Amino acid sequence: MNILALDLGTSSVRGLVLDADTQPLPGALARRKVDLAIGDDGTGTLSGRDYLASLVECLDELAESGHLHDVDLVAVSAQWHSVLPLDRDGAPLGPVVTWLDTRPAPVGRTAGPADPDGFHQRTGCWWHRSYWSMRLPWLREQSGTPIARFVGLPEYVLGELLDTAPMSISQASGTGLLDLRTLRWDDEALALAEATPAQLPPLGELDWHGRLRVDLARRWPQLAQARWSPPVGDGGASNVGSGCVDPSRAAVTVGTSAAVRLMQRIPAGEPMPRLPERLWRYRVDHDHVVTGAAYANGGNLFAWANRELRLPQGAELDAALALVPAGGGRPADPRFGGDRAPGLAPAGSGALRGLSFSTTSVDILAGLMQGLCELVADDLGVLESTIDKPVGVVLGGGAVAASVWWRQAFATALAPRPVSHQRNPEIGATGAALVALGRFGDAIELADIGRTDELVLPTTAGRSHPQYPS
Repeated sequence: MNILALDLGTSSVRGLVLDADTQPLPGALARRKVDLAIGDDGTGTLSGRDYLASLVECLDELAESGHLHDVDLVAVSAQWHSVLPLDRDGAPLGPVVTWLDTRPAPVGRTAGPADPDGFHQRTGCWWHRSYWSMRLPWLREQSGTPIARFVGLPEYVLGELLDTAPMSISQASGTGLLDLRTLRWDDEALALAEATPAQLPPLGELDWHGRLRVDLARRWPQLAQARWSPPVGDGGASNVGSGCVDPSRAAVTVGTSAAVRLMQRIPAGEPMPRLPERLWRYRVDHDHVVTGAAYANGGNLFAWANRELRLPQGAELDAALALVPAGGGRPADPRFGGDRAPGLAPAGSGALRGLSFSTTSVDILAGLMQGLCELVADDLGVLESTIDKPVGVVLGGGAVAASVWWRQAFATALAPRPVSHQRNPEIGATGAALVALGRFGDAIELADIGRTDELVLPTTAGRSHPQYPS
């Protein structure tokens, strides 16, 4: 049996084929870049129709190259928090509002939850611009057309491909409207969102699996009998793909954005540990949760620096960074995209300090990387307080996979904790496949984890990876 793993990310759409042990098949990868609309006003949107077209192109490419044979299962890792308004016919009424968007604001005289802490403990979220409790009323106010219902990006694209596409428990937890213990929509959250269950996607049942629509089964006959598993939030999938499936190890993932997360087995209906004020909690599935903190900036910091600062390229950049000690660079606030929940800093909150005429572009890049390391270190301490013991750390994601210097900077910032590195850049897709298979116990054994102590000296820096993906 082979597995088709889809990663519905923010900067790209990817499809790859894995074997029964979730190992990638050679050459079986298709990728399309996503065009994001980013604005100084906090805009962070994408076109749902274009996104769907990119996913279809990936499937066509894999089919035409013969990689979809023997695929019995489709697993999906998908970005959390996105929302798309639809009309009565299910057509989009605007772009998809992604997690990057910081524009949503309270509408009218709504004062928020009656008991903010109780709301936070039930939903794992806050009444905040990142979540549907604030986003839906704001979207209605912005729309010039009546909105019939709302879906997330995964429900929209899968709704166009499958016979049914309910919202998975994992995706529902990222809306801020779900009671994490009962796995039902929270009444107070619905009231804040000014929404009824009929205006939201139906919640998926425990044993739900989708099938391709009949017309699309003719287009991709290799997938006609494949079972589609419920989409897993990308953060939860990344934890599983990193082998961080119990409280002994936290995952620090740096892709387009970044996050630090700790996973625990807490089946539906069981009491939840108390959630610290500055951390969120979401569901991976009916039996597991992740607790952590997220940042709007990660690999996109490098993308900005590479675009604007005329950085050296490839091995030359690696050699230049190797001359900057871990913890070095110019002091920087990396919050170019503002804060994610619960913070309220708007887009454009980044800052650079200590600049002089001797400052180089590499100094600035190193400072931005170091600034993110320090944010993660602070929140990891809070995360450890929930289990009263220190944890090991596994670094993952395309950005840290590409940068030895960034891995070393994290190791320095997180010391004395043991820090290792997941070398597989497709941890989200791999993790989603392991969740679909129910193989949480195998995640640690299958993870390709290495050390972070590979010192990079100027004379050997050219051996490291020449590309830094955003």
